[in-house]
Amino acid sequence: MTIPEPAVRDQGPTATAADRLRVLTLNIQVGMQTAHYGHYVTGAWRHVLPSRGVRNNLDRIAELASQFDLVALQEADAGSLRTAQLNQVEYLAAKAGLQHWQLAVNRNLRPFAQHCLGFLSRHPLLDIEHHPLPGRVPGRGALAATLAQPGYDPLRVVVAHLALSRTSRQVQLDYLARLVPQKRELLLLGDLNCETDELLQHSPLRDIGLQPVSGAATFPSWKPQRRLDHVLATPGLRVAHSHVVPTPLSDHLAVAVELHLPPA
Repeated sequence: MTIPEPAVRDQGPTATAADRLRVLTLNIQVGMQTAHYGHYVTGAWRHVLPSRGVRNNLDRIAELASQFDLVALQEADAGSLRTAQLNQVEYLAAKAGLQHWQLAVNRNLRPFAQHCLGFLSRHPLLDIEHHPLPGRVPGRGALAATLAQPGYDPLRVVVAHLALSRTSRQVQLDYLARLVPQKRELLLLGDLNCETDELLQHSPLRDIGLQPVSGAATFPSWKPQRRLDHVLATPGLRVAHSHVVPTPLSDHLAVAVELHLPPA
C-alpha cells in the first residue's frame, strides 16, 4: 500500500527527512471494514464475537502504519472475546515494525470488549498518562505521551476520542486544553467527533495556539462528508504536508501529516 502524494502545502523552508516527523491518526473500528451504513447492522455481531476478516484488515492497517513515525489509534481493542484475545495495538506495532507502543483502556467490558486508544512509534514514548474524560456517558478518554527523538525538543502528543454529544465534547475539550504543558509543542490527534468550525470556535484551544492542520472529510470512509478526524498542532510545529488517506480501512479515513521538528 503506497500513500498517494497529496497536494503539497509547504509552510516553511525545505528540511531534510531527519527534520520531519510523519504522523498518522486513524479510528480503526476494531479492525472491521465498513462499506455502507447497512454494515453497521449486518456486522454488529463482530463487536461481540471474533471475525476471520479482521486479522487481514489489521495487516492492511499495519502496512499503512509502517510508513509513519507516529501512529495514533482510536477504537482499538486491548484483547477480549471479540478479538480472540488479540491485543490489537501490540499486534499492529509488531506488524508495522514500530517498536514502541502504548495503550489505554477507556471502556472495559471484559470478557467481551476492551475499548482502547493507542500509540505506535519509532521513537521512545515517555511520561505516559491516561485521562478518562468527563461527560454524560463514561468511556471516553485521552492518552498522552512525550515523544523523545534525539536532537529535537521533546514533543507532547495526545490521542483522544471524544463524545457524540456537543455538550459533552465542550467539557472534554476544556479538559484537554488544561493538559497542554507550558512552553512545549503539542499534537492533539484523533476522532474528535466534530467539524473544524467547532474546534476553531473553542476558545481554550485558540488560547493555547492549537490549530487544525488537515482539511478534508474523513467520515464515512465510503463517501466522506464530515471531517471528524483531526490533527491539531501548536505554532512551533510547521506543516510540510497534510492529507486524508483515501484507502478505506474502517468507517473512517486516516489523516496523515508531515511536520518540521524544532531542533533542541
